[in-house]
Amino acid sequence: MSDLLRKRDQLKERMTELDRALVDPKVLGDAREMRRLGRERNHVTAILSAMAEFDVASRGLAELEGLLHAGDDPDLVTLAREEIDGARERAAGAETALRQQLVPRDPNDTKSAIVEIRAGTGGEEAALFARDIYRMYARYAEGKGFRLDLMSSSTTELGGVKEIVLLLEGEDAYGTMKYESGVHRVQRVPETEAQGRIHTSAISVAVLPEAEEVDVEIAEKDLKIDVFRSSGPGGQSVNTTDSAVRITHLPTGLVVQCQDERSQLKNKHKAMTILRARLLDRMRQEREQAQAAARRGMVSTGDRSEKIRTYNFPQSRVTDHRIGLTVYNLPGVLEGDLDPLIGPLRLADNEARRSGEA
Repeated sequence: MSDLLRKRDQLKERMTELDRALVDPKVLGDAREMRRLGRERNHVTAILSAMAEFDVASRGLAELEGLLHAGDDPDLVTLAREEIDGARERAAGAETALRQQLVPRDPNDTKSAIVEIRAGTGGEEAALFARDIYRMYARYAEGKGFRLDLMSSSTTELGGVKEIVLLLEGEDAYGTMKYESGVHRVQRVPETEAQGRIHTSAISVAVLPEAEEVDVEIAEKDLKIDVFRSSGPGGQSVNTTDSAVRITHLPTGLVVQCQDERSQLKNKHKAMTILRARLLDRMRQEREQAQAAARRGMVSTGDRSEKIRTYNFPQSRVTDHRIGLTVYNLPGVLEGDLDPLIGPLRLADNEARRSGEA
């Protein structure tokens, strides 16, 4: 308890420092620093709030336990017995919530997220499933208050999605969405199947933290920029001007193409945003591969080749293979009700971090 009190005092001091900094004229003129300090203040506020809730729950439980063991009034003892189980549950929940808040955070968690969805094995059915997953994320983002910006898309003649790239802007967008990275498998009767047979198809999802210019330096000499007329399904031209942009990063060979906007400048801006995020992700992966002390057994958030989830339509079942979780609410999940999946994943990840940093 003494450690917790010291931590609370330290956080209160830090809150005072942050409040002073956020009204400092030098900071007010630096939008990026204002965002960083604002995010830290929100995090400190959340920890202090969790501490307060834990304190209230612990005191309430202690009072009831005192009545049970030393109560002279039979009526109060009876009342304590009736309420003790609920009090223990509240105290345990408050302790868990506090432990989660105290886990060291990934500094990228507070950033906006770039979500890339690509059709994989399964042909047109995979493209149609990619469309469904895009819609699922759009609904989820709306419920979370994230702003969705369509960065790039490539569709099929039947309305499926070959590839689509989204930017989700909002507090903790990456920290929320990063658990979606990996292979998503679907088992259902395809819209294109006349025989009524169940097929298995797959798509891949990559979630990257949005990178700012200070995170990744890109020299102009390292870029090859091509402009051309945008095209729709089947390759037909959908624009009469050279507004589509393709950027090649020469040192790495990464290629990004954007054509959804009618403005060449807007397409270039979006392409650069995606390129920076991919380069930052590449740097992260190289760094983690070089660190032999990378944690083991933790919930995976970055391996795009790993099958992470299965959506089984005949059984209305969604199974997350990383933590062995199954929910029987496929229609709700596809309508954007992802918290029953993402919440336990986040909890498992935080517990793994807290219990070993292995």
